[in-house]
Amino acid sequence: MEKWNITLRYAGFSLLGVALLMFVSAFIAFRNDMDDSFEPLVFSAMTTLLCGFFAIIGTKPQENMSIEEGYCIVTGCWIAACSFGAIPFLIFGGEFTFINAFFESVSGFTTTGASILNNIEALPKGLQFWRIATAWMGGIGIVTLVSLVISAQHDRHSVLASAELSDLAKSYYGGRKRHFVYRLIAVYLIITSASAIALHLTKMSWFDAATLSMSACSTCGFCTKNTSVAFYDNAIVDCILIMAMLLGATNFSLLFSTVWPDKSTHKNLFNTQVVRWFLALVAMAILIVTGNLYFSGYCSTFPKALRLAAFQVVSLSTTTGFATADTNLWPSGCIGVLLLCSLVCGCSGSTSGGIKMDRFVIVIKSLRGLVNSLIGFKNVNWTKIDGQVKTEDNVTSILTFMGTYMLIIVIGTVIFATTMDFRTSISASIACMGSVGPGFGEVGSMGNYAGFLGFQKIVAMIIMLLGRVEIFPMLIAAKSLFGR
Repeated sequence: MEKWNITLRYAGFSLLGVALLMFVSAFIAFRNDMDDSFEPLVFSAMTTLLCGFFAIIGTKPQENMSIEEGYCIVTGCWIAACSFGAIPFLIFGGEFTFINAFFESVSGFTTTGASILNNIEALPKGLQFWRIATAWMGGIGIVTLVSLVISAQHDRHSVLASAELSDLAKSYYGGRKRHFVYRLIAVYLIITSASAIALHLTKMSWFDAATLSMSACSTCGFCTKNTSVAFYDNAIVDCILIMAMLLGATNFSLLFSTVWPDKSTHKNLFNTQVVRWFLALVAMAILIVTGNLYFSGYCSTFPKALRLAAFQVVSLSTTTGFATADTNLWPSGCIGVLLLCSLVCGCSGSTSGGIKMDRFVIVIKSLRGLVNSLIGFKNVNWTKIDGQVKTEDNVTSILTFMGTYMLIIVIGTVIFATTMDFRTSISASIACMGSVGPGFGEVGSMGNYAGFLGFQKIVAMIIMLLGRVEIFPMLIAAKSLFGR
């Protein structure tokens, strides 16, 4: 009962944040001649605010918190935010049926960026902003934002940070977890603001600049245009978004330490193996896709091939999902590389999803050590990365995660394949699990998930949530709350 009490209490705090962004969206609707989304947003904001308020005052505060309770809070906050976030869509109607409204909300808060909308531009401005606001709030992590409004008591911040963020995400920071959370939020706000200003300087409206920067920094990929970023057809806009997406997919603690060095760690962007691996593999993928586009005849000039390849590779390897071209029409070699980019993706401690480059590097290094031991070199049972030792238990837990990750993708593929072709099914499963959004086939960069059946959308939502919380916290919370 105590777990339900504390979960409900902190879910209430998360709803206050959701309500605040609903009011901001309603204000935007009001400024746009009180468009059709104003009343749905105001009603939703009031409902969410009251429910959050009563959840807080109706439950007792708890001084100490276990990590298991932390997992329950994380899961409860995500589910509460996604559920109440669907209310504006549901009230507005149109393409938003009951399941579609929840799908769009879950996709936003998990920063997946998958959509059921066939005509995004038909939405009123207030609802367009709310749609992207869900992604921006989900990008930094709902529980991370909750930490700003709860008591500054150290143990609560420690447990919440431990439950919300993986050990890999915190491995480059040696200070207090409360300060770690503040750093994440500061970096997030700075990247978002700087990106919005830069986009506005390209003569883009403030509304488009703000929504694009929010979507890029949260690595979600929601856009206010039906043809995504291709609508702008501007190389400078592409470059700004590429930088914003790469920063959003890099460990925020490293970004902070690079600009503001910390005595507790000497790590920064320029001396970290994981970042070098990430940037090197992204660069390699860009070169391969560029060559394929150019020599296959898809692009008539090398600069055009490079521009298209750079944007799409960065977009998928950061799990953002923006598009400047219909990748379904690209050569099969390009599609294969982009699918691989959708699997590994960015770094831990960022807003991106996927398996994470940190895990990939650790596994590669451990395999190299295993091969060396098999051919006669000194046998060691640990792997070293950026000065940190990873034991066999660490490697085993990562392999378990990756195995479970791939198993969920297989299950999703089988379920989607009941009505979809294989390319659509497997890419949709990878995209939902990795928070990528667009895949290939019917869910390509210029397509959507509207053709999925109701039960397939429900499965997709579950996969999105599992991918966002990195599987095990959600499973532990379910067992804790409902198990014996």
